[in-house]
Amino acid sequence: MRTEELHLVECPRDAMQGLHTFIDTDKKAAYINQLLKCGFHTIDFGSFVSPKAIPQLRDTAEVLSKLNLSTTQSKLLAIVANVRGAEDAVKFDEIAFLGYPFSISETFQLRNTNATIAESLKRVEEMQSLCVNSKKELVVYISMAFGNPYGDAWNADVAIHWTKQLSDLGIKVIALADTIGVSNPENIKYLFSNVIPEFPDVTIGAHLHTTPETWREKVEAAWNSGCRRFDSAVKGLGGCPMATDKLTGNMPTEKVLQFLNENNIKTGIDSIQFAESMLMAGNTFPAE
Repeated sequence: MRTEELHLVECPRDAMQGLHTFIDTDKKAAYINQLLKCGFHTIDFGSFVSPKAIPQLRDTAEVLSKLNLSTTQSKLLAIVANVRGAEDAVKFDEIAFLGYPFSISETFQLRNTNATIAESLKRVEEMQSLCVNSKKELVVYISMAFGNPYGDAWNADVAIHWTKQLSDLGIKVIALADTIGVSNPENIKYLFSNVIPEFPDVTIGAHLHTTPETWREKVEAAWNSGCRRFDSAVKGLGGCPMATDKLTGNMPTEKVLQFLNENNIKTGIDSIQFAESMLMAGNTFPAE
């Protein structure tokens, strides 16, 4: 059965991946090592994808070799885009989770992973088998879960349909991803309040993008609808380059923590180490 335990997922990978200025490998590793001291459930730290597609993360394996995992309870997650990437990622004992972006927009799925939705579902099946055999867990992100800019057919029931398809393949962690920042309290509430009760054996997470003014209403809608897994990034850094509003970034971690603290919800996050992470982010990420 689903746990009511809070899972906070910090996403430096998402914060870094779209930057044009390459962040030095040692600097990446130092920043992630600082995040590992904070108490997050998971650190989404890198990806095993084509260096041509995401040159910023071409050093993921090297970064991994520099991480201090001996004193942290946080688990590592790496993003993959195909079976080949999954085959590379499962070789590393340090990685607990593989993450795969599964778009319910046919157009975006082709752009993002060079596969149709049907082909992508087959990939999920193969990657799930790899993960099971390697004692890892596959996390699937339903991207464009709240709408898409391409005119592809979308409604909340489409997202629910694909959640069922993924659940039937044995996927136990599914994140509803707001790829372009179009979520609002109404569609967040509808999706989470319908999906969570229907799939009691699946942990349903929120990967929300937001503008500075709308973070609270989104976190509140997800929390009140039963969501207990939240992806975020320090200072809201990163986000989808396809978002039309340049202010639409990742959900800021400090805002998620603010909401939880205001509501007397225990986060398990070391506030001193997190404050240090906030300071360190300013020296890690180039201004672009």
